[in-house]
Order: sequence, then C-alpha cells, then structure tokens
Amino acid sequence: MKKHLISLLFAICISFTTVQAQTNSLNGAWEFNDGSDQHQLFFEDGYFIHTVHQADKFIMSRGGSYETSNGNIKAKLYFNSSKSSTVGEELNIPFEVSTDKLSMDVPAGHVNFNRVDDGKAPLAGVWRITGRMQEDGKVADIHQTGSRQTYKLLTGKKFQWVAIDPDKKEFSGTGGGSYTFKDGKYTEQIEFFSRDNSRVGVSLVFDGKLQDGKWHHSGLSSKGAKIYEIWSKVSE
Repeated sequence: MKKHLISLLFAICISFTTVQAQTNSLNGAWEFNDGSDQHQLFFEDGYFIHTVHQADKFIMSRGGSYETSNGNIKAKLYFNSSKSSTVGEELNIPFEVSTDKLSMDVPAGHVNFNRVDDGKAPLAGVWRITGRMQEDGKVADIHQTGSRQTYKLLTGKKFQWVAIDPDKKEFSGTGGGSYTFKDGKYTEQIEFFSRDNSRVGVSLVFDGKLQDGKWHHSGLSSKGAKIYEIWSKVSE
C-alpha cells in the first residue's frame, strides 16, 4: 500500500512539474505576421492578450486568464474588442512550444509564432493602478468598483494596457508596444492604440522605480498631463 502511495505521489509531482514547465515556457511575448496584419501574443502571470494591428491601424484585441494542461492552452475570455458576445467563453487550444517557436492549432488553421522575449524582467507581470498623487501632493488609494478593470501587462520587452468590464462585456480601450526600463527611466514606444491611430510611433518617457514590490510611475501622460501613479501586481 505504501509503495503504491509513493508511486501515486511521484506521478502527481511529475504531472505538476510538467504543467508548470509548459506554463512557464509560454511566458513572454510572441508574434507572427499574416500579410500586413501583425499578431502580438503575450503571456504573463496566468493572463494572456492577443492583439492584431497593422503599421498604423488597430484591428482587434482579446484576452483573459489561462492555464495549460496536457499540451492544451485552456483560456477564458475577459474581453474581445471585435466580438463582445464571446466574453466568458472558454477556449481549448492545442500547442507546442520550443525555445523560440510557439505552434498552435486554432479554428483558422495551424499558426507559428516567433518568440520576442521570455517574460523575464524587473517589471514583467500584470499590474493595476492602486494609488495616484493628488494636487496637494498626497497619494490617494484607488479602489476600482464593480467589475470594471484597468490593468497593464508587461513582458520582458512588450507592454499593453486594457480597460474592460467583463461582467458587462464591455471593452473601453487598449494600447501597447515596446518598452525599456533602465537607470530609473521607463520608456514606451507606442505601436498600436485603439482610440487614436495617430499616437502610433510616439515615445513616452517616465521616471520609474520599484519600491516595496510596487511600481512608482511618474511623468506626463499621452495628453500632456502630469501624473504620479503607484501600480501593484494583480496577483497580490
């Protein structure tokens, strides 16, 4: 009996390790081009975002939570900019991943993504605003009410923010591109923006620091307004 129990526990450990390895190997940013359409696919901390855009045109974005099991990505949609009726649906996508390739079988056929980064960086993760400095210089806590969510996903080199309401199946906007974080400077290079395509190509530079596990972010917004924000990991 003891021998069988040990074997069972060993099998469970192996299975858990395999699932964790598959999940971790997906972390980061992936891309593939279909003609002029650029597909961006980000995985981080149990969340994913898939966005399609052209050089100067946003097309669609969808995302939500995910886990992997037996060679399948099991995802639940929290938003879909092009088809809100799919919010809440669960996807089951067979996949294979190597060091620099991600192959998936989707309804449209077999697709191959190339790795952009491995999701390892000081700011990599899924973040939400939890504090903002007021005009009097004091930082006020921010608590989102209802089911509305605004968060930003960062991989090793890529970023994307989304404003959504899963319960109401509403999508309010998104934007993203590439970023760097070095010597206290956080710089974004906008590659797509659902609300204003004219912002594509703009670089935004902010002061940034990690303090007690929180990301302090200050500078000027895309509209030129002075900001000081504090971001916390969604998983915390």
